[in-house]
Parts: sequence; structure tokens; C-alpha cells
Amino acid sequence: MANSKTTLTVLIVFLLSLFLELLVVADLNMSCNEGERKALLEFKQGLKDPSGRLSSWVGADCCQWRGVDCSNQTGNVVKVDLGYRGLGGEISDSLLQLKHMNYLDLSFNDFQGIPIPHFLGLFECLTHLDLSYAAFGGMVPPHLGNLSHLRYLDLNGGKYPMRVSNLNWLSSLSSLKYLDLGKVNLSEASTNWMQAVNMLPSLLELHLSSCELSGFPHYSNSFVNLTSLLVIDLSYNNFNTTLPNWLFNISTTLRDLYLNVARIKGPIPHVNLQSLGNLVNLDLSYNNIGREGIIELVNGLSVWCNNSLEELHLGHNGLGGELPDLLGNFNNLRSLDLSSNRFDGPFPKSIQHLTNLEVLYLNDNCISGPIPPWIGNMLRMKVLDLSFNQMNGTVPKSIGQLRELTEMCLDGNSWEGVISEIHFSALTKLEYFSLRLSTKKQSFHFHVRPEWIPPFSLKYVYISNCNVSSMFPGWLRTQKGLDIIVLKNVGISDTIPEWLWKLDIEFIDLSRNQLFGKLPNSLSFSSTAFLVDLSFNRLGAPLPLWFNVKWLFLENNLFSGSIPLNIGDSSSLEVLRLSGNLLNGSIPPSVSKLKGLEAIDLSNNNLSGDIPQKWNDLHQLDVIDLSKNKLSGGIPWWMCSISSLRQLMLGDNNLIGELSSSLQNCTRLYSLDLGNNKFSGVIPKWIGERMPSLEQLRLRGNMLTGDIPEQLCWLSELHILDLALNKLSGSIPQCFGNLTALTSVTLLDIENHKARTSYSTRMELVVKGQVMEFESILPIVNLIDLSSNNLWGQIPEGIMNLSTLGTLNLSRNQLTGKIPQKIGGMQGLETLDLSCNSLSGPIPPSMSSITTLNHLNLSHNLLLGPIPTTNQFSTFNDPSIYEANLGLCGLPLSANCTPPNDQNHKDDQEDEEDEDDRYMSWFFISMGMGFPVGFWAVCGSLALNKSWRHAYFRFIDEIIGRLYIFKIVNMARLKTKIESIAVHG
Repeated sequence: MANSKTTLTVLIVFLLSLFLELLVVADLNMSCNEGERKALLEFKQGLKDPSGRLSSWVGADCCQWRGVDCSNQTGNVVKVDLGYRGLGGEISDSLLQLKHMNYLDLSFNDFQGIPIPHFLGLFECLTHLDLSYAAFGGMVPPHLGNLSHLRYLDLNGGKYPMRVSNLNWLSSLSSLKYLDLGKVNLSEASTNWMQAVNMLPSLLELHLSSCELSGFPHYSNSFVNLTSLLVIDLSYNNFNTTLPNWLFNISTTLRDLYLNVARIKGPIPHVNLQSLGNLVNLDLSYNNIGREGIIELVNGLSVWCNNSLEELHLGHNGLGGELPDLLGNFNNLRSLDLSSNRFDGPFPKSIQHLTNLEVLYLNDNCISGPIPPWIGNMLRMKVLDLSFNQMNGTVPKSIGQLRELTEMCLDGNSWEGVISEIHFSALTKLEYFSLRLSTKKQSFHFHVRPEWIPPFSLKYVYISNCNVSSMFPGWLRTQKGLDIIVLKNVGISDTIPEWLWKLDIEFIDLSRNQLFGKLPNSLSFSSTAFLVDLSFNRLGAPLPLWFNVKWLFLENNLFSGSIPLNIGDSSSLEVLRLSGNLLNGSIPPSVSKLKGLEAIDLSNNNLSGDIPQKWNDLHQLDVIDLSKNKLSGGIPWWMCSISSLRQLMLGDNNLIGELSSSLQNCTRLYSLDLGNNKFSGVIPKWIGERMPSLEQLRLRGNMLTGDIPEQLCWLSELHILDLALNKLSGSIPQCFGNLTALTSVTLLDIENHKARTSYSTRMELVVKGQVMEFESILPIVNLIDLSSNNLWGQIPEGIMNLSTLGTLNLSRNQLTGKIPQKIGGMQGLETLDLSCNSLSGPIPPSMSSITTLNHLNLSHNLLLGPIPTTNQFSTFNDPSIYEANLGLCGLPLSANCTPPNDQNHKDDQEDEEDEDDRYMSWFFISMGMGFPVGFWAVCGSLALNKSWRHAYFRFIDEIIGRLYIFKIVNMARLKTKIESIAVHG
């Protein structure tokens, strides 16, 4: 009984003490330090909080405020976490009252470029500081080096540039475990950045991505002190050198190494990779390593990292050869990226051993042969990209067993046979399917039953250049989650079903089929569709009016009638392409309401009337193409008040007048086409003075007069100059040799060219005697056409410096002189037409060295001598290209060039020399006899005959008198004129 009472007493005492302790703790948690509460409120006042994320910052207890944590023991604020709050404004130094704060997170806010406050370096207790993506800017304060207890520092920049003058302050942060200075400009510390980082022995993660670092310091392995590192991220820098040896031996604990997009060169150093035994992720993609050393790297990794490596990314490096078999040794590899290299040979067998592989990028290589059937055994595969190789054969049915597959890309190969329902039988998770063939394969079909219900729910389908069906694919109706549909050039000959427009689609491309019928007159997408492309079909009837579409492509169909008067109500339109239809009437004035319009293409229709006024409020307009219509009037004044305008295509209309001076405000133009109109007057000098970016200038087929202005030579980007079929006169400017764009090779970058605008420039040019329309290759077409004018003088020697000029047409002018001897320097010339001039002399022998020349016309000139017979001239068998040159001889003309016999030529030469000697002898004899005979015949007659002598001297006196009177009269007139000028001056 006593024991029971004792036990009960002890229990009551324990419960009472516990209750009292809880009361104390509760009391401590109920309120925060009043000074710290006021400091937080003052801090809040300096902030901008448009979303009201700090609305909980009211009341007496700041420890209950959202984003604020306090100590359970003291009640002091120890943590302020305001990340992802959308805050802005100023950072108040009232925060210094939070003397016990050890954690501050202001990441992912918008402080609009204000500098990081210096006073942040005064928080002695701070262990965690995260200012990443908070839109700070300017110089990073070295005062942060005072935070000696800091273990986590993230200053990863954003849209406002940040920089450091040096990194010496890092050496004081000896406790630092995590450092991220991504997007902070470290170029001023580029020589000693590694020395500063090396003073952080506890560092686990180093992130210096996009820091403008250049060059690796070359240290010995013993110098490097970062033995605990787990992560190194040096991606997106400008090292421009090979990898140092110490990087592969920096830490035995290294888990992740990111060196992608860092301008690293090969070869990979031959080092022992034993220290990388724990490596999980290695990213060397988008560099220039080359094939040398890469095999050794894979071999070394396969020995030491075969059980740890999970991600290996070597894409975009210029690697080549067959893929190494040792790739199959990476037992735990989940992601393998070898894309955009030059690997060749068959699909590597070793990959079948990578049973854990989830992501495989082999696209953009030269891999050949079929997909092996064992691909169906890769049951964890989620992403398979084999696009743009040289693969062929049939697609194996086993690919339909990859039940985890979400993305499958088979673009740009030469498949045969059929893809059918069985290829998708188990692909229940497929979201992204792409089958873009480079050219239409009649032997390859995408064949499924009309009633087929797929097991998947796609978000993206892209099929082009293969046979799908003549009927519109009904299975698409089941794909309720589709965002993007591309069925381009797949042979559909049907109407577009109404249910298609009820899908919530962002991007639809059904171009280059045989679609027919009418479109809905009025259609509004539930959410804004980015693009609708129905071009190159047979759709007809009136043009529909669609809403909530940004890019609308309806060109090359059979739409007729007028453009809807209220087209301006389609306020979302950014790009409108209606070219190549049967549209008539005038251009509606309501187009001026499309404030977001970037490109408008109404070319190749039957539109008439004047170009509308008041488009000057379309400030985003980049492209205007109204060519090939029946528009009249002049160029409106507003046309070049749009500062963004870069392409102006008004050719092939009935426009009149002189070239408007308002055009000189189009200072950003790179393409100007006013050809085949009725413009008159001279070519303005300001085209060369005010349009420095001009690349293509087409003024052919007008009534322009005067000289070609030398200012055109200032256009360093000009590679197409077409002034043919005008009334230009004068000589060709000597400075044409200064057109530098015609002296360098331009590589075709179609993707970049299309990225410039949503419109691809088209231009009709005369090349090889035929009118051709150029579009995709227009950036590499180099042409000068001055034909059918009244130009005179000689061909300028400077033109011979244009080594990459492809077409030179100077025909039908009045040019004289010889063809320049240095014409052989025009090594890019493919078409040369000098016909119908008055050129003389021989065909220069150097012309035969132009091996690219395949179209030549020298007819109707005054050329003489033999026609060259070597290189390209041996292929010019049409005599008409030399006709009407009476002095030319040799094949393919009928006139022979028979060289004289050598001995006869020598005898003739000796006879000519003897005859010359005889002529010279008689010449001197005649001079000796002629002087005395002539002297006495004249002077003797005057001496002997008195009447002749008097008549002769009277004649001389009369001539002298008349000359004297003429002199006196004209001197008097001149004096009177000078005095008159002086009086009125």
C-alpha cells in the first residue's frame, strides 16, 4: 500500500513538472521579440508585394507569420524564408535587428537589378544565404566574406548582370559546403578562380555555370584541396582548351561532373580514372572533343564506373567511328546521349545489355541498317530517338512492347514497309510520336484501320512525307489531350472533319495534302492556338474569319472573293499568310487593328486598289509582302515609319511614281523588292547610305533612269542586286568590287534563316536564262543583274574580285572594251551573260579556269580569236552562245582557226623585216631630196615673180590685222563683263 502511495506521489510530481514545462514552452512560443517584430514590419514596408504573400504579417506574434521561424528556446527569429513570393522593392537594413538569424532565403523574386546589400555581410550567425534568381544586379559585395559560419551560398543570377572583381573573399568561408555563382560574371577573376575555390576544404558542391570563365589553371594533382567534392558544374563557359588532368583526380567522392557547352577541346587526357569510381552523372555534350581519346575515356569509365554511372552525355562533340562495345558494361546506365556526332556502322549490339536504360539519344549520326528486333527487350525505355541517321529496313514489331515508352522519334531515315497497330500495341504511356521523313517514301506506309482506337493518349504527333491514308485519320478523334498535330504531305484527300476543330489544339499543320471543301466561316479556339497551317491544299470558298490564332497559314489554296472586312477583329493574329489564292478586291482597312501583327503575306492574288493607309500603328510589323497583285498608286508615307520593318516586298504590281523619300527611314531592311512596277526617276543615293543591312535589292522592270549610284557599294551585306530592264545609263561603278558579301562564302543555315521571322523570303530572279523563284536557298544566292539598260564603258576590273558571285548578267547594254583578263578569279561564277554588247578582243584564257561555270552567253559582240577548249569550255557545245562574233573561231563554231606553218611563218617574218628595211631607206632618201625641192619651189617662185611676192605679203598683213582687231574687241567685251559682275556682286 505504501509503495502504491509512493508511486502515485512520484507520478503526480512528474506530471505537474511536465505541465509546468509545457506552459513555459508554450509561453515562449506565443510571442516573438518585440524589436525583431518591428524590424520585420519595417522590412515589409520596403518591399513590393503585388500578390499579397505577406498578408499574414500582422498581429503580435511574428513567429506565426508565414516564412518566419523562431527558436523554441529563446523566441528569437532564426529563419526568414521568402523564396518564390514574387516580391520586389528594397531590402531594409532593419533586418540587422535579427541578430540570431541563421537562414535567409529571398530566391525567385524580382528586385529589378538592385545590388545585393552590403550589410548582409554583418549577419554573424548566418549559415544559409539563398539569393538565387531574385533579379539582383551589379557587383557582388566582397563583404559576404565576413559570413564565416556560412555553409550554403547561392547567388545564381537571372536577367540582370552580376559580376565580381575578384574571389579572394571566398577564402574566409571555410565552412562552406555549397557554392553557386551561376550566371555571375567571373571574367575578372578568370585567372585565379580555382585558387580561391581551393581554399574551401569542406566544399561538397561547386556550381559555376555561365560565369564567362576562360581557361583551366594547370595545377598538379597535389595542389588541389577539394577532396570532398560531390558535384562540379562548370557548364556554359568559354574555356577553349583541353581538360586538365587534375579534374579527373580531384575527388574520390565525385558524383556529378557537368562540363557541357564549355568550349572544351579534345583530346581527352590519358589519365587513370580510378578516382571517378563513384561517378553517377557525366555531361560533356556540346563541346568539340573529337574522336581522339573518347574511346579511352569510355573504356576507362567502363572499368571504374561500370556500377555507378547512370547518365553519360557526349552529344554534339564531333565524335566518330563505330560505337564502342564497352558501352554495354555500364550496368546501371539510365540515360545515354550520343546525338549529333558522326558515329557510323550498325545499331550497336552492346546497347542490348543496358537493361536499365530509360533514355537513348542516337539522333543525328550516320548509323545504318535496321533497328534490331531485341529493342523490344529494353523494357524500361522511356525515350527513344533514332532520328536523322541512315537507317533503313522495316521497323520491328517488337518496338510495340516498350510499355514505358513516352517518346519515340524515327525521323529522317529510309524506312520501308509498314508501321501498323501492332507497333503500338503496348505503348500505353506514349505521348510524343514523330515520323518525319526527308522525302516522300512511296514504299513506306502508316497503316491502321479506320476504326482503330489507340492504347495511348498522345500530346504530340508529327508525321510527314509518308503515306497515311486518303481518308482523314479517324483515330485522332480519341486523342483528347493533343496539343500538336502535324500530318504534312501524307496523301490525305478528304474534307477536314468538324470534330477536329473541337479539340483543344495549340499547333496544327495539315499542309501539302489534297484537302478540299469549305472551312468554318467563323471559328474561335477555346485557348489561343499558336499555329494553324493548311497551306498547299485545295481548300476553297470564301476566306474564313478565325479568332484566337496567332499564326494563320492558308497560302496556295483556292480561296476566292475578298478578304473579310472585319479581319481586324482577329486581334490575336501575329502572322497572316494568304499568298497564292484567288482573292480579289482591296485590302481591308481593318488590318490596321491587328496591333500584334508581325508578318503579312498577301502576295500572288488579284488584289487591287491602293496600299491601305494608317498601318503605322503596327509597331511589331517585320514583314510586308504584297507582291504579284494589281495594286496601284504609290508607296504610302507610313511604310517606313515602322521601325521594326525588315522585309518589304511590293514587286510585280502597278505602282507608280518616284521611289518615295520616306523609304530612307527603313534603316533595318534586309530585303527590298520593288521590281516590275512603273517606278520612274533615279535610284536614290540614300539606299546605300541609309540601309546598311540590305542583303537583297530588286528594282528590275521599272523605268528608272540616270546613273547607278556609287553609294550602293557601301552595302557590305548585299549579295543580290537586280537592276535589269530599266533605262539606266552611265558606266558601271568601279567600286562594285567592294561588295564584301560577294567575296566570302555564306553557309546555308535554314533554321537560323527561318528563325529571323515567321516568313521565308521569296524572290524571282533570272538565272541561267530562266525565271526562277528562290526561297529556302535565297540566303546563298549571289547575283548581279544589270541587263537591258543603256550602260556604257568598260567592265570594271573590280568586279573580278567578287570571288563568290554566282550570276553576272551584263547583257543588252552598250559596253565596250575587252573582257578583263582577271575574270578567272571569279571562281564561284556559274552564270555569265555578256551578250549583245560591243565587247572586243579575245576570250581571256583565264576564263577556262572557272570550273563552276555552266551557263555562258557571249553572243553579239566583237570578240575575236580562238574559243578556249579546256575545262568547262569543252562542255559548251551550243554555237548560239558565240554567234554574231565575226572574229571568233574554233569549235563549236564552223570557222576554223588554222595556225600557219612554222617555217613559212619564219620566212614571212624575214621578208617583212627586209621590206621594212627597204621602206626605211627610201623614207630617208625622200626626206633628203624633198626638203631642198620644197624650199626652192616656194621661196624661189616668190623671189622670181614680183606680183606673187606682193600678193603673198598683202595676204599675211591682212591676216595679222584681223587677228589684232579680234583680240581688241574681245578684250573690251571681257572688261565690260567683269565690271558688271563687280557692280552687282
